[in-house]
Amino acid sequence: MPVITPSYLYTFFALIAVSSILLVSFMEYANAIRFSFETRKLKELMDHVAAEAIELVTMALTANASTETIIQAPPAMGEKQYWLTLKNDSARAWLEGGFGNLPTENTALRVYLACKAEATGYYISGYGAIRLTCSASADAPRIILSGLSQKGE
Repeated sequence: MPVITPSYLYTFFALIAVSSILLVSFMEYANAIRFSFETRKLKELMDHVAAEAIELVTMALTANASTETIIQAPPAMGEKQYWLTLKNDSARAWLEGGFGNLPTENTALRVYLACKAEATGYYISGYGAIRLTCSASADAPRIILSGLSQKGE
């Protein structure tokens, strides 16, 4: 009988090790699915904001006037805070987005605007709705992104 007891204990410890490995791998898989969902939702919001910005630029150039729109945005994506920022160079403008509470450089999520514009401003989730303001100017229209409770840059 003493020979059988250690083999049962070894089997029990092997089952604990295998079940722990399976549990950890399933938790990691669930986290990957959650991150994918949050990233997809942020990308959809960025596409919507970029489309609204292009529409504002078109209206500002057509009417030679200032335009503004408010976009309702969720306070968080899942449990993560997110940010959006408008940037431009001499050839094009784009909207960047990411997770966290501070805009960072070199993000993977970027949506290019189909128009040349001077784009500035940022939005951090949790600060009300997104405000987009556009005004026509001699060189290129100016788009400002801010939160409803933030002042534009």
